[in-house]
Amino acid sequence: MNEDWEARAEAAWATFDSYEEDRAAEFRAVIDALVAELPDDSPLGPFERACAWDSTGHSDRAVPLYREALARGLAGYKGRRARIQLSSSLRNIGRPEEGVQLLTPELVAPSDELDDAVRACLALCLADLGREREGLALVIGALAPHLPRYQRSMANYARLLVEPGEPPA
Repeated sequence: MNEDWEARAEAAWATFDSYEEDRAAEFRAVIDALVAELPDDSPLGPFERACAWDSTGHSDRAVPLYREALARGLAGYKGRRARIQLSSSLRNIGRPEEGVQLLTPELVAPSDELDDAVRACLALCLADLGREREGLALVIGALAPHLPRYQRSMANYARLLVEPGEPPA
């Protein structure tokens, strides 16, 4: 879509926290009005609507919309966001295994600012499946580069949570 539409969508999302829980439908109506301006086959429409449902506590309503956005070809940064958010929603509705399947390929996708979100969401899905050590390894591995010290040790500890070996020095 054009830059004006994107700016208005960002502005709408910037107001999200001003909507109390009992006004969630009003916020979704704002997003629906923006989506109505898009071409019928735009992947942005279902993506924005999914985000609105998800953000207002309705993961079950968001899941099919995220899937539709991805099926329509939502790619790039927003496509990656959709996969992260879809996996989180799947986890919320009791389907964490689908979230793991969706996010695992993202571990080797080109790196961007969403890398840590991928790992955090994947870790939660893994924990729900009883694979806490794998999840913890992902989270520590994501945290390690942000530490002022101990990056190498923490990265090694994260790896050793899932790979047997000697403790790092």
